Amino acid sequence: MAVELCLLLLLLCGSTVSEVQPLHKPPPGTLDFGFVPAKTYDTNAYHEPGPIGILFRLVHSFLYLVQPNSFPQDLIKKLTQQKFGNVQGDYQKPENVVLTLQAIYYEIGFIVSAALGLLFVLLLPLVGLCFCMCRCCDNCGGEMHQRQKKNADCRRGCFATFLFVASLIISIGVLCAYAANQHLTSQVRGAKNLVHSNFKDLRIFLNDTPGQIDYLVSQYNTTKNKALSDLNNVGPLLGSRVQERFAKEVRPALDAALTMAGAIRETKEALENVSVSVEVLQEGTERLHSNLTDVKIHLSNTLSDSACSAAQAASTCNIIRNSLNQLNINANFSGLPGVSEQLAKVNDILKIDLSSLVQKGYAAFNDTPDLVLNQTRNILSDIKNLLDLIGSNITSFTQMLPVQKVLSDLTIYLTQSEAYVQDHFPLVEQYDFYRWLGCLILCCMVILILVFYYLGLLCGTCGYDKHASPTTRGCISNTGGNFLMAGVGFSFLFSWVLMITVVITFVTGGNVEKLVCEPFEDRTLFKVLDTPYLLNRHWRNYLSAIVLKNPDINLTFEKVYSDCKENKGIYTTLHLENLFNINEFLNISMYTEDVSLKIEHINVNLSNIVLLDEIGKRNLLDFSSSGIDGINFAAYLTEINKSITKVDLLSFANDLEARADQLPKGALENALKGHANSIRMIHNQQVVPLEQAMSTLNQSIRLLQRTSSEFMVKVRNVISAVDAAQFLISNDASLVIIQETKKYMDMIIGYFEQYVEWVKESITMEVAACKPIANVIDTAVDIFLCSYVIDSVNTFWFGLGGSSIFLIPAIICAVKLSKYYRRMDTEDVYDDVETIPMKNMENGNNGYHKEHLYGIHNPVMTSSVEQW
Repeated sequence: MAVELCLLLLLLCGSTVSEVQPLHKPPPGTLDFGFVPAKTYDTNAYHEPGPIGILFRLVHSFLYLVQPNSFPQDLIKKLTQQKFGNVQGDYQKPENVVLTLQAIYYEIGFIVSAALGLLFVLLLPLVGLCFCMCRCCDNCGGEMHQRQKKNADCRRGCFATFLFVASLIISIGVLCAYAANQHLTSQVRGAKNLVHSNFKDLRIFLNDTPGQIDYLVSQYNTTKNKALSDLNNVGPLLGSRVQERFAKEVRPALDAALTMAGAIRETKEALENVSVSVEVLQEGTERLHSNLTDVKIHLSNTLSDSACSAAQAASTCNIIRNSLNQLNINANFSGLPGVSEQLAKVNDILKIDLSSLVQKGYAAFNDTPDLVLNQTRNILSDIKNLLDLIGSNITSFTQMLPVQKVLSDLTIYLTQSEAYVQDHFPLVEQYDFYRWLGCLILCCMVILILVFYYLGLLCGTCGYDKHASPTTRGCISNTGGNFLMAGVGFSFLFSWVLMITVVITFVTGGNVEKLVCEPFEDRTLFKVLDTPYLLNRHWRNYLSAIVLKNPDINLTFEKVYSDCKENKGIYTTLHLENLFNINEFLNISMYTEDVSLKIEHINVNLSNIVLLDEIGKRNLLDFSSSGIDGINFAAYLTEINKSITKVDLLSFANDLEARADQLPKGALENALKGHANSIRMIHNQQVVPLEQAMSTLNQSIRLLQRTSSEFMVKVRNVISAVDAAQFLISNDASLVIIQETKKYMDMIIGYFEQYVEWVKESITMEVAACKPIANVIDTAVDIFLCSYVIDSVNTFWFGLGGSSIFLIPAIICAVKLSKYYRRMDTEDVYDDVETIPMKNMENGNNGYHKEHLYGIHNPVMTSSVEQW
């Protein structure tokens, strides 16, 4: 019932999981759903035994020597599946005989050890009985006589040493057994806190699961809000995408048209510059020609002076007179054709603002997002209503599930279980007290034997007088010998009880360690439990048959334990999707299909977008036929490439002034220098401005020449590009809108897919994480059974068994040693120390005399008997 309730609790977990594979590409944006709320579990399913762990490892090593074979998976499977005793003669079947022999072979170490222990149990009491009867007949060391030997001191020392060593080993063993006994009791008492911690974790597991489920459901609002945000921004999102698709054709075409409008303005400016520059040059060259003619006349008059007839000035004057022909203009701008006709046509073209027309095209194209928004208002309203409907359906579905009832039932069951454990735990502690007391009594038995041995060694060693004869030994020495014999007697009495306990705990604890604890640690035990038809011959998978009511589902103990150990969600761990088909109740894909259908009905009409009207196109064509290409650029360039004057006036003036300096001082020299200054003034005031005007003319003419050859081609290209972009918008807009709408729909649907994938991952790893279940198993098996109980039990029999085995050499040494400590009734008497062998041969009774024959009484014994 508890398992079914626990599974029902997770019904809601699957309500948001769709088994439909994603049909769309993942969205470009990632939603942040936060972290599923989860608390930390208190139980730490790990036990560190502390210093006693050294003993545990030592016992494990001993068990490996006894049983070095690996875990017999196949043997256990065959033995479990084999039915013995159902039919008479089953045991004689060959396969059963083989299995029996295999089991014996596997257990041979335990069998041999147990057989030796049982042999110890049978023989030691029997030997003790025989030994006692033999001593009663004055045999086996029972006679109170000790022969004198030369190596008596050495033998006594050796027996005492061996007994002391054996007693130390027995002491170590009993201390190990006592420590294991105390450890088990302390751990059992401390197990109450561990059990309480596990119940607390299970309660947290139950209490947190509904909150985690509610968090998963509430995060649908994150998806919905993101979808609504994108739907509200359908203009910037979908419209911008449509716009970007057309922008590859539209923007270059409009940019070219806008560039052409700028070129028209530049052409007008160039034509105006040409017209003005030609006018300036024509007027300037006429004025310059007149001034240069005046200068030549004045120079000629000056050179006609009589001073030039002198021998010193004649050659210089002739040179100057011959250079006067250079003072003349070189370029003739009066014959250049005008550009007034072209300028008039361009001015007429500019009456239509082409730039404004292009900007209108830009504005119309940039209004695409607003156009999309305005034309999708009704459809977006329907989609928003559908999203609200999905959220309300999820909420209503969660309210239909009996979560509170399941929680209540599970909490009641958990409370009852915890109360049952708390009620019966005192009984466990009581039984553990009885066990502890019994084990303590066993330890006390060994301690009692050790007390007699230690007292015997202490009294015998301290009270021994090597000068005293065997019949005159002191009371302390005699008491030591009696203690040793008392230890021997108790050894015979208790040894069989100790060894029976050792054998029982050894066989039980050792096999549990090898067949349960070790395979549980490496998870081999789960592989055995997962064997098909092992636990139930009608069920292939036992766990799935119990949990899911379907034995064909591959649900294994090992996988469940491993998943819970990794703190995965119980929905995935137990394959609850096979138990609850949530898609029949709520299928997100059904709603996403509705959303897709709504989005697919989006139809945006872009036919109203006009990039460039017919007026703008006519304006471009008029510009191409404005006659700019008919300008005689060669005539202009011919004159422009000429200099203003035939000679550089500054150079001519400088040369004239230099030649004037060669003349004798006088009026002629001064007149020539005055003419040189006049020439310089003409250059600065007239030639320099003309050169600037000619430079402007040069730039404008070359600009017109460069652009006129490309006008027709450029205009045709611009008009063709605009027409192509307009055709794309008018004819291909529907296809582009469908494609971009599909991408937009994928983005919206992608949010739901992200939500579903996040829910799947959360259910797999975070929701109802089943770590407490693994902790309960680890606590019950690994910690309590193996670490607390079995390790302590194994250490107990290991220590007690070692003590019991070393009782045998202790008994032998104690019997031998007691002869050297106890007071004897008779002793060897020698007449002459020099002839001890002869005297012994003469005495008829093995070299010693009986008191009643020789009348030699032991005064100490006599006085003791009289006092008694």
